[in-house]
Amino acid sequence: MISTKSALLLCLCCYAAEGQVTVPTRTPTIDQSLEMHTVSQPRISADGAHVIYQQSRTNWEANAFETDVWLANVATGESHLLTLASKSSASSEWSPDGRWIAFLSDRQAPMPGSPAGKEQLYVMPADGGEAQQLTKMEKGVGGFEWSPDSQKIALSAQSPDTKPMKDRKDTFGDYHVFHADYEMERLWLLTLPKPGAMPEEPKLLTPSDAFSVGSFSFSPDGARIAFSATRDPDLISGFSSDIYTLTLADLAVKKIVDTPGPDGAPIWSPDSSQIAYTTSDGSKFYFYSNVKIAVVPSTGGSSKILTAAFDEDPNPIRWAPEGIYFSARQKTTASLFLLDVAAGTVKQMDLPGTELASQFSFSKDFKHVAYVGAGPNQYAEVYTSDLNGKPAKLTHASEQLSAFDTAVRSVVHWKSSDGSVIEGILYKPTDFVATKKYPLLVVIHGGPTGVDLPAITPDRYYPIERFLAKGALVLRPNYRGSAGYGEKFRSLNVRNLGVGDYADVISGVDYLIGQGFVDKDRVGAMGWSEGGYISAFITTASDRFKAVSVGAGISDWMTYYVNTDITPFAPQYLHATPWDDPEIYKKTSPISYIAKAKTPTLIQHGGNDKRVPIANGFELRQALEDRGVPVKMVVYDGFGHPINKPKQQRAVMEENENWFAHYIWGEPLAPSLTPIIKPAKPQ
Repeated sequence: MISTKSALLLCLCCYAAEGQVTVPTRTPTIDQSLEMHTVSQPRISADGAHVIYQQSRTNWEANAFETDVWLANVATGESHLLTLASKSSASSEWSPDGRWIAFLSDRQAPMPGSPAGKEQLYVMPADGGEAQQLTKMEKGVGGFEWSPDSQKIALSAQSPDTKPMKDRKDTFGDYHVFHADYEMERLWLLTLPKPGAMPEEPKLLTPSDAFSVGSFSFSPDGARIAFSATRDPDLISGFSSDIYTLTLADLAVKKIVDTPGPDGAPIWSPDSSQIAYTTSDGSKFYFYSNVKIAVVPSTGGSSKILTAAFDEDPNPIRWAPEGIYFSARQKTTASLFLLDVAAGTVKQMDLPGTELASQFSFSKDFKHVAYVGAGPNQYAEVYTSDLNGKPAKLTHASEQLSAFDTAVRSVVHWKSSDGSVIEGILYKPTDFVATKKYPLLVVIHGGPTGVDLPAITPDRYYPIERFLAKGALVLRPNYRGSAGYGEKFRSLNVRNLGVGDYADVISGVDYLIGQGFVDKDRVGAMGWSEGGYISAFITTASDRFKAVSVGAGISDWMTYYVNTDITPFAPQYLHATPWDDPEIYKKTSPISYIAKAKTPTLIQHGGNDKRVPIANGFELRQALEDRGVPVKMVVYDGFGHPINKPKQQRAVMEENENWFAHYIWGEPLAPSLTPIIKPAKPQ
C-alpha cells in the first residue's frame, strides 16, 4: 500500500521547477523504495511440505523496519501470515517433528516480569493458533535451537545483573569499566511446556565466566551441544574463538579445538562422531584470508582441513549422509555446494535461474531445499527445489516492481592501474542509447569484503533508481578486497587501502568514458563505511569528480584505530599499529591528501557510531572547511554505524538526491530538507 506522503510525492514529480530534471512517474519515490518489502530466512519443514519465512514491512508510525513470519505450502504455492502482533517476529524455526514453530519477538510481552523491548522466545502450533511466550530473559534471547526430540530448546542469553552490579548502579549510577565489565553470553536449556501449562525457567548450562558463547548446535543423538566461544564478548576478542562440547547429562564442558585465530560455526556429523567447523587455520591475518572447513572427532583430537583448495569463504549449513552442504560466493554469483568429506572434493549444485542463492534450509531427508534466490535483474524470492529439478518460486515480492521501470544491471570488467582485473555492476536506464553522453555516479560498497551483485534490491541510503531516471549511469565497483574473488584478490589492498581501491574506481570510470557514453565532466561518487572511506579518498586525492558523498567513512587511520570498537581491523590490513609504522597510516589516510581537496563533499554519520567513530567525520569536515571546499555534514543523532530506521533513511536518501541533483544536474541546492505537510485527518 502506498502511503499518503508517497502518493503526494509521486504527483509532485510531474511538476518540476524550471531548470530541474523531471523524474518520470514510473520511478519509485524515496518513500516507495523504503516501503518495498523483502523476504528472508526460509526454513523448510522436516517433510518438505511447508516453508516458513520472514517478510519485512516498513512501520512509519513506529519508525521501524519490522518483520513477520509467513507460512507457504510447497504443493500449492499459497502463503499466509502467521504472526499478527505488532513489532517484529523473526528467526523462526520448525521443531524437528514438524508440530511447532518457535521464533523470537520484541512484541509487548504478556508474561509478568518480562522486560519490554527485548527479544523473547515464543512457540506456536504449526497448524495455527496463539503463540505462547516461553522466556522472560532480562536482557533478551540471542539465538536458539531445537533438540532433536523436539522436547527442549537450547538458547543463548546473558544473565541478569548480579546483586553487586545492581548495588553499584544504585550507588554510582550507570558507567562501565572498559575491557572489564563484560556480560557473557551463556547457554540455557528450556523444556517445552505441556499444552496449557506455564513454561519453566530455563536451566543455565554454562555458568562459567571463562568464555562467552557464540554459535551452537545439538548433536543428532541429543546428548551433547557443540558451541563456539570467545574469552569475552568484546569484538576485538574474535581471534580467541574456539570449539567446545557440553554433555547434557552432567554439564561437563570440553574444549576440543584450540588453534590460533577464530574457529566457529560447529555442525555435527549424522552419527554424532565428528564436528565440522569453520577455521582461519592459524592465519594471523584472518580478516582477509580464506575461511576453511575442518573436521575434528567430537571427543577431541586432531583436526583435518577439508577445503584448502576452495578459494573462497564457505559457510557450512548441514552435514548430510552424502557430505557437508555449504554456501559460498563466486564472483557475482552465490551458490550451494556439496563437500565430499572422504574425498575432499567440492561439487556446485545446479539451481537454474537462481544464480544468486543463499540462506539454504533442508528437509530431514535432504531431498528438498528452500532458499532465497534471484538471477540478474531479478528481485529476490523464496524458492524450493528437490536439488535435481527446476526451482519453484513461493513468494511474489517482485510484483512490487510492476509499477516501475527499473535499471538494467550487467556485469562489466576492466583492468586497474596494476593490471588487476576488476568487476563491477553497471546500471543503465531502459532507454539507454550508446551514442549519448550520460553523467556517471559511482556507488561504492562497504566491507571491504562486501560485494555488489546484479540482482534488484530496494534502494537504501542512495536513490539509485531516481538517479538513473534523471539520466545518469551508475557503476558499483567490486574493488580489490571484495568478497567472491578469492584470497589473493582480497589481499590486494593490504598495506594499500584507499590507494589501490581508488585506482580500481578511477580505472573503472576511465573504462566507461572510453566506451564513449559517459560525460567525463559529470562524475560523482558515494558510499557507506568502507565505501565512505574510498569516497573520502576520492575527495582528497582527485579533481576528477564533481561531487562526493562520504557515509560513515574513515578519514584518518590513526583516528580510526584509537577510537573504533574493532581495533584489529587496521593492523590486519596495514600490518602495523600507528606506533610501529606511522608512514603506512599516513599513506592510506584521506586526510593526508587534504591539500589537493577541491570536490564538494556531503558527510553523513551516525552520532553514536562505534565502528567508524564520528571523529572521522568531524576531522574531514573541519579540514575541508579550512581549505574552503564546499562541505555539508549531517549527523544522525542516536544512531550507530548503520542508519536503520525508515525516517532517518529517508533523510539520508533525500540529502544525497539533493546533493547530486545540484552538483551533477545544476539544480538549486536546498540548504535543508523540507518536510511535506500531510493533510489533516477529517474530524
